[in-house]
Amino acid sequence: MSTSAPLAAAGKTAVVVPPKANRRLPRDYDRDFCMARHLIENFYAKLKQSCAIATRYDRTARNFLAAILLTAAPVWLN
Repeated sequence: MSTSAPLAAAGKTAVVVPPKANRRLPRDYDRDFCMARHLIENFYAKLKQSCAIATRYDRTARNFLAAILLTAAPVWLN
């Protein structure tokens, strides 16, 4: 049983990370998927750097979402 068998049984696929540049036998990976994933991870990192979001404790999800959208707007525009 391989390590990805439980994922396949649940209908999920394992994410293959890009190999190191100095690897002797390079393995295949989905370059477009990795680029998109990298952009999303960077976006969340920029949101976390905002003190307005990191220290926010709202009572409602609606207010928290509004704060997220206001903080995300400059990130999206850059």
